[in-house]
Amino acid sequence: MTATRAPQGQEETRAGLWARLGDRLIVGGATVGDHGRDGEIVGLHHGDGTPPYDVRWSDTGRVTLVFPGPDARVQHFAPHAGPSAVRQS
Repeated sequence: MTATRAPQGQEETRAGLWARLGDRLIVGGATVGDHGRDGEIVGLHHGDGTPPYDVRWSDTGRVTLVFPGPDARVQHFAPHAGPSAVRQS
């Protein structure tokens, strides 16, 4: 029996929150009008990419251990391509 793989460049489907190094964690604001925070995931504590994460926040540059809540989501980037490799036209 051979394992099936997602075609190159496509994400595999997974349930729940998961991430890879270089992905972006986006956390909603605590109050109306607060846009929240975002940061780069720079450390994983589990091999399957589940939380918690070490996140370098874009607003302060600090790295903190984060246990994301229900208002958090992960923006995935292609493997080996972090946020700095994504170009906007």
